[in-house]
Amino acid sequence: MFESVKTLIEEHKDLQDQLADPAVHADPARSKKINRRYAELSKIIAAYNAWLEAQDDLAAARELAKEDEAFAAEVPGLEEGLATAQEKLRRLLIPRDPDDGRDVIMEIKGGEGGAESALFAADLLRMYLHYAESKGWKTELLERTESDLGGYKDVQVAIKSNATDPSQGVWAHLKYEGGVHRVQRVPATESQGRIHTSTTGVLVFPEVDAPEEVEISQNDLKIDVYRSSGPGGQSVNTTDSAVRITHLPTGIVVAMQNEKSQLQNREAGMRVLRARILARQQEEQAELDSAKRKTQIRTMDRSERIRTYNFPENRIADHRTGYKAYNLDAVINGALDPLIESAIQADEEARLADIGDTN
Repeated sequence: MFESVKTLIEEHKDLQDQLADPAVHADPARSKKINRRYAELSKIIAAYNAWLEAQDDLAAARELAKEDEAFAAEVPGLEEGLATAQEKLRRLLIPRDPDDGRDVIMEIKGGEGGAESALFAADLLRMYLHYAESKGWKTELLERTESDLGGYKDVQVAIKSNATDPSQGVWAHLKYEGGVHRVQRVPATESQGRIHTSTTGVLVFPEVDAPEEVEISQNDLKIDVYRSSGPGGQSVNTTDSAVRITHLPTGIVVAMQNEKSQLQNREAGMRVLRARILARQQEEQAELDSAKRKTQIRTMDRSERIRTYNFPENRIADHRTGYKAYNLDAVINGALDPLIESAIQADEEARLADIGDTN
């Protein structure tokens, strides 16, 4: 595996030369892509150099130990350091998801449980907004459909990062959140104090870096405009500012009414549409690449129940990784790092095992 580093060093040097070219920075999408790859390779090369240095230090200590026993005491620690450096490099050489550096569009939809599910959708939105804030990410509410009790039947939010390192990207962390989230608690509307179980769905799409990345012909679009409405269907706007965009080849439909301007709603709708088309293309590719599908903890099955939030026991459990903790109060306020890290580690272990099987 480590032989491939030599090729990566050459690629790193080539990217460095490209970044010195002003013409590259004139194209923001290209510059962003090159910077992501350069940051990723920089970490690998730093780890590779650390591994070489650890090898040299151990070899020198073993040689000196033949003449001076004092150096022999250093050998076990240096052996441990070499093993640590080797494992770090090995993990960095795992083929990374090419979308890890992308921003995301997240959609949270009420599911089974009616009003309680909509209320939990609002809780999940708040959880992700707090988590994004802790990471220094920017959030933008694109669309929301409120329920009568103050929750959300459907809410869409864009989450952005300025990080160039793909491992610190939004998609690298939030791609594992897609699926069915189950909540167990006593609803505010329950007079008998009985625990109810409800579900809320979360969809996560990598956002397209530039519009031209996903080609959409205007002839493939059916665009309808109408007046926006609030909870219960009452009209909240006197102009036809709401927009519904239908992509005829795929049947994907996006509706936007959050903004007062029809143009703004159309622009937001196209952002979501591009992200959904990109996700559809990736799903189709994943269907063809069964080996890749098996190595990823992130499933494309949006009906998969991934997590349970048990409020009476203050318990959070991830059904894919086996992670369980009794700090739901902290998690629902954005302390998601341990949960997401468990998914990242499980994904890495699966990828490492797959590499071992193919060697």
